[in-house]
Amino acid sequence: MRYLYFICGLICVGVGVAGIFLPLVPTTPLILLAAFCFSKSSERMHRWLTEHRRFGPMIRDWQQHRVIRPRAKLMAVIMILVMMGLSLTLGSFPIVFKVISGVIGAGVILMICRYPSQPA
Repeated sequence: MRYLYFICGLICVGVGVAGIFLPLVPTTPLILLAAFCFSKSSERMHRWLTEHRRFGPMIRDWQQHRVIRPRAKLMAVIMILVMMGLSLTLGSFPIVFKVISGVIGAGVILMICRYPSQPA
């Protein structure tokens, strides 16, 4: 199982980093999942991820307090709106895909805004 968690962690980091540049690929949940997988498989990789300059604070906030910082929420919502707006207006997709995409984007925004911004 340890190897499976390790491979899953590597995949989540790779796809999560790609999500920084690709619309509709969620970076934060994948990095959090990678941290979980590494906590079960590799202390070294878990430490690397939790001490990472960009990802570390987000992971520690989530693991210790289940919070998403206000700046992270704002950036996530802005990026979702920009990328959704571009793909919905410039994409030549059937309307059903545009509606599904919009519903998913709205659901992700609601989920992000639902979590607290500071520890209780």
